[in-house]
Amino acid sequence: MTLKLHGHVQSTSTRRVLLILKEKKIPYEFVSIDWAVAEHRQPEWLQYHPFGEIPYIEDNGFVLYESRAIARYLVAAYPEEGPALVPAAGAGVKAHALFEQAVAVEAFNFDPTVSAILTERLYKPFAGLTPDEAQVAILTAKLETRLAGYERILSNSKYLTGEEVTLADLFHVPFLTLFGPGQVDVLTHAEKAKKWPNVVRWANDLLEREASKSL
Repeated sequence: MTLKLHGHVQSTSTRRVLLILKEKKIPYEFVSIDWAVAEHRQPEWLQYHPFGEIPYIEDNGFVLYESRAIARYLVAAYPEEGPALVPAAGAGVKAHALFEQAVAVEAFNFDPTVSAILTERLYKPFAGLTPDEAQVAILTAKLETRLAGYERILSNSKYLTGEEVTLADLFHVPFLTLFGPGQVDVLTHAEKAKKWPNVVRWANDLLEREASKSL
């Protein structure tokens, strides 16, 4: 039975799962929700996702929500499909700890800051609201301090945990694809980009992957 992904293509969390499905070349069926009627808040949806968020998957009767948890499930449940995207079982405790560290960096340092910027620049205008540019300036400065940390990491390795791409890197892609539409110029503004050439190199590498380009 084909795995089903329930979500919406404009949701970054849904796109995170789509990216991993495409990277792993796992067959799937996409079931798009109707945002206009807030389908994800309806009782039927809440049976599968108790918090009324998106996405969730169904895989042979197994239901799972939270995009990063889904991604981890996919690489574990479909080990023969596509790249590994996680350290090998025998890689050792240090390799696994470094992977967990990188995953935490994305979830707690990158995601909240970029999400807040894009809320101002993309989602508020979509809802007919005025962006708070003073808040954007504060958030952008915060993001730049984060990128300085990324530069220190990526000056010593191709990816966040070494020379092989992992989930920790790919989890950044859904937001990286929105830097242009959201006018987040920290990687494209000539003077700013000079500060973190390895971050620019890393981000471009991720965005040039076939799975990323297909989002």
